[in-house]
Amino acid sequence: MFHVKQPATALALVLLATPALARDNIQVAGSSTVLPYATIVAEAFGENFDFPTPVVEGGGTGSGLARFCEGVGENQIDIANASRPMRASEFETCQANGVTDIIEVRIGYDGIVFASQKGGASFAFTPAQWYNALAAQVVQDGQIVANPYTNWSQIDPSLPDQPILAFIPGTKHGTREVFEQRVLEQGCKDSGAEDAFVAANGGDEDAAGDSCIALRTDGLSNDIDGDYNETLARLEANPDGVGVFGLAFYENNTDTLQVATMSGVTPSTETIASGEYPVSRPLFFYVKKAHIGVIPGLKEFAEFFVSDDLAGEGGPLADYGLVADPELATTQQIVTDETVMAAPAS
Repeated sequence: MFHVKQPATALALVLLATPALARDNIQVAGSSTVLPYATIVAEAFGENFDFPTPVVEGGGTGSGLARFCEGVGENQIDIANASRPMRASEFETCQANGVTDIIEVRIGYDGIVFASQKGGASFAFTPAQWYNALAAQVVQDGQIVANPYTNWSQIDPSLPDQPILAFIPGTKHGTREVFEQRVLEQGCKDSGAEDAFVAANGGDEDAAGDSCIALRTDGLSNDIDGDYNETLARLEANPDGVGVFGLAFYENNTDTLQVATMSGVTPSTETIASGEYPVSRPLFFYVKKAHIGVIPGLKEFAEFFVSDDLAGEGGPLADYGLVADPELATTQQIVTDETVMAAPAS
């Protein structure tokens, strides 16, 4: 049973130098990965508290943080959901626009999984295989060449004799950054291509890093700018395709999807919590401290989101696929104390 708190009374406070906020509902936007979790919490919040149900939108991590950093006031969102940490450049934009006190809230962990149509060929992947499948340039016989591979079995005979066709998160999604770091960059290193790029760029490691995540443009690698439902639809229309999803989405679509292993590990809440599964990431939301005490229920919503009842083991978010944060109590204290984040490292 959730404890119901009474609504705040000081709703007519002036927000710094801006006009007082008249809006009475919390507004949230951002990550499509965090979207279903935030929606679950918003609905439960509306049912159990004397506040309006928060309005939760998607749009992607980058888009949500861009809106979050536009400023403070009635016409600005209160919370941005994110499937990666806020970047230094985003933090600087926030500061420049008057969003100076930001509370970073880690809600738990999620894994990025690689799934295909159920009943089709099964896959056991490594990061190097994904790099060689999607990179614009690869290394063959010690030479950097345009990617010649069109079939998974050309990369590794252990993979299915099936055309390469991948549907990956677009660049505005936080999932894309994790995909680039944990899969493409790792695969570039594992395959030896990183060393070749460093040498070809006169020792410039940044330029080599850009080469590692540069993708082929011949139609075999496809950015998906929508949510995971769009990726699922693309797989339904392309039986040979492999898509990138969040663990929770996969676990709620096991009737149509089968998941691949990565580096010999099957993704699950257990292997993500233990750190064994290599492609996992923390999930966040960001709160404007200036809106607390002005937008009714904002702090109560943030506390509710990371409560043991919601975000702890056995709660509804875990049931949906969130991997509970072993340091959840620390996060709860951050929200209670309204501790603002420090500037991210550049």
